[in-house]
Amino acid sequence: EIAQCLVGSEMCIRDRNIGQGEEWRMIMNPAYEKLLKCYDSYKAKIDFTPKVALILGSGLGDYADDIRVVDTLDYHDIEGFPVSTVPGHKGRFIFGYVDDVPVVCMQGRVHYYEGYEMSDVVLPTRLMKMMGAEVLFLTNAAGGIQLGMHAGDFMLIKDQIASFVPSPLRGANIEELGVRFPDMSQIYDLEFQKIARKAAASLDIDLMEGVYLQLTGPQYESPQEIAMCRTLGADAVGMSTACEAIAARHMGMRVIGISCITNLAAGISPQPLCHAEVQEAADMVAPQFKKLVAATIQGIAKTL
Repeated sequence: EIAQCLVGSEMCIRDRNIGQGEEWRMIMNPAYEKLLKCYDSYKAKIDFTPKVALILGSGLGDYADDIRVVDTLDYHDIEGFPVSTVPGHKGRFIFGYVDDVPVVCMQGRVHYYEGYEMSDVVLPTRLMKMMGAEVLFLTNAAGGIQLGMHAGDFMLIKDQIASFVPSPLRGANIEELGVRFPDMSQIYDLEFQKIARKAAASLDIDLMEGVYLQLTGPQYESPQEIAMCRTLGADAVGMSTACEAIAARHMGMRVIGISCITNLAAGISPQPLCHAEVQEAADMVAPQFKKLVAATIQGIAKTL
């Protein structure tokens, strides 16, 4: 007979065997244990403490090539780390500087649709916080829902809807990371939003604003699903980001997010959707995106 109780990130398990009495033994939360192993693997290879963590979405990974690179770490070289299988995602951490700001960039993220557990999807976010990052800068390629959007637009994320994907906080809470019931009333930092708007204005970039909704994928949405998303208040839709933002806020990170609108969502665009066109659209606006991200990071650094 086995009884269980939760103590922080550890699980107490009592084995009751007939004639052998009772014995309690401690088992660490598997998600936290994997996270610690990944951190130990990182520390054994890299001596760098970032302030800003940047996740680069589809077609946007080349931004990391423009920073002053100090070191790189391939996901395959981190014990137990989930590896991206999506075309265009290089699958490595880049450590370096944007001007004088120490940053860690993820060239390629993992997604729930790839078959990973949600705890693995947000493991990179949690790991970057453990590296020392105080800020999570999220980017993605998204389908535009808001009227007036065009491929190549940028959208500052003001809020999100994550109700269609499993919560990354489901299961036993890891007390070392955050509280059981974290507040999500202001996921995206208001001060950082002002900085992004100022950066966009200084670069003469038209920055739209709106709500991002995450669905599981990997299929693109049907026209009726997009109609549902619009009814719910979404301005852009994608297959990432919202779960990472939740995990970051759980750990006390400040979050900013910008979507690159790479296509109009199904039912809005007359053309069938494909991943190649998403990458092509992202590549087209990459120079502007790089300038916007760099200027925003420089502004954020002044607040830390």
